[in-house]
Amino acid sequence: MNSLYKMTGISKQAFHQHRTRCFTSNKEVDLIIEHANQIRTEHSQIGCRKMYEIIKPPTMGRDKCEKILLDNGFKVRYQPNYKRTTYSQYKERYPNLIEGMELTDINQVWQTDITYFFANGRHYYLTFIIDVYSRRIVGYHAADHLRAEANIEALKMAISNRKKQDIKGLIHHSDRGSQYIDKEYLKILNDNNIKISMCEYAYQNAYTERVNGIIKNEYLKHRTILSYDQLVNQLSKVINLYNEKRPHGRLHNKLTPVNFEKYILTLDTQQRPKVKIYTEGKQVQ
Repeated sequence: MNSLYKMTGISKQAFHQHRTRCFTSNKEVDLIIEHANQIRTEHSQIGCRKMYEIIKPPTMGRDKCEKILLDNGFKVRYQPNYKRTTYSQYKERYPNLIEGMELTDINQVWQTDITYFFANGRHYYLTFIIDVYSRRIVGYHAADHLRAEANIEALKMAISNRKKQDIKGLIHHSDRGSQYIDKEYLKILNDNNIKISMCEYAYQNAYTERVNGIIKNEYLKHRTILSYDQLVNQLSKVINLYNEKRPHGRLHNKLTPVNFEKYILTLDTQQRPKVKIYTEGKQVQ
């Protein structure tokens, strides 16, 4: 071997250092893949960049870690959504109150939307309400119909979850679906001094539409759901995972929504991160 070292111009020490680095690198890659597989057992369609934020390998940057995950089959593939859930009404409309707003706290703007979920030959409908500032899901409901009762239950949950906080002056933003002008729904909003805002185009409700895709594609589609009761049970679990464990790329230090809400309590209002709601032609990510 000494003659081989001499012929190649590589010292014995350099060779063994290289071998050690390769072994260490391969071992770290194996640990990253093992950790990624564990993450996917809970967050079935979480992206590689989000997984990096959870794993945070000590000797590897984001781009290298992401490439390793992509090269090892962790790329996310989404299916298009063809099911219609919004049937716009024209008899009662409300203006868009949130375009261009700058948020500095929770309970300033909630957005809500309905999406469908197909399981065991049936369509179910999921309603979500999110706090735009923290991206936290504050209310939700699953139903086998598109009647306003489901939206009412989600709204009641959101108000109950925020009952210890001041929500007067909060803006409730939705599309122009008929569920949002239901008399009981409007009464609940008015009784709680919540302002009503509606969008005209889909991108104006993009925050909650983004959540729709995450909950369905990253979580529910990869779980065994054969009945309504199973859907309700799994939905509760995945909402907790989204709110409490999934890093959010648009929040400070990629915190989870729950941890972000805890973080802002440590800051004065003027120190808090600002969230600028879209302006015309600019969509959120």
